Amino acid sequence: MAALRDPERGCPWDLEQDFGSIAPYTLEEAYEVADAIERGDLGALREELGDLLLQVVFHARMASEQGAFDFEDVAAGICDKMVRRHPHVFGDAKVDSAAAQTAEWERLKAEEKAARGGGGLLDDVPVGLPALTRAAKLGRRAARVGFDWPGPEGPRAKIDEELAEVDAVAAAGARHADVESEIGDLLFAVVNYSRHRGVDPEKALRGANERFTRRFRHVERRLAEPRPDGDPVTLEQLDRWWDEAKRQEAGE
Repeated sequence: MAALRDPERGCPWDLEQDFGSIAPYTLEEAYEVADAIERGDLGALREELGDLLLQVVFHARMASEQGAFDFEDVAAGICDKMVRRHPHVFGDAKVDSAAAQTAEWERLKAEEKAARGGGGLLDDVPVGLPALTRAAKLGRRAARVGFDWPGPEGPRAKIDEELAEVDAVAAAGARHADVESEIGDLLFAVVNYSRHRGVDPEKALRGANERFTRRFRHVERRLAEPRPDGDPVTLEQLDRWWDEAKRQEAGE
């Protein structure tokens, strides 16, 4: 990376980049890592992890050029953090379950945040997270101070409430922005329900996307088959092929 960023002999494209221009590539590489994991492709995972590591090296190099920090500082920082947050491994603390460790982890994070000057519970939830992931994280943070339903029944009822509000503003001919706002509230309620059911909403939606893709491909294959009558395909026929794809997935 030092050679790529060399002002005299480096790559013109690499020399033009800054933190902001590289950030989208960093996100893209992280998603490609997740995609390889979803597909269970270890060969692709190795390659994508390398691509993601390159992003870390790139950012660290640019920071080094500004005299801020370098890659060694990044590695040392995460090592120190892991030691600090695992006193039951690197110290004398005791934890008896993964749940207890999670609680201890959050406590230590809160201490670190207070040492840096505090701030609100939601201040360090990254805005750049995928919206579903960020919504779940916001809900978990608020729950730390008791701002949460005691069980899944609460967010489930909230879904009905928010859906009714969507229907109401849509029926009233409200502005697009108002409908958008109410649909956002509905999605947030669904995320909270997912959280209470122990479901990662981002993973759940990725799964739904994959199922839709598989089933629609089946519909496309059926559409490509010769039709003796030449009549246009109706929505009812498309629905039958869709149900056919679902039955095939279920092994029926």
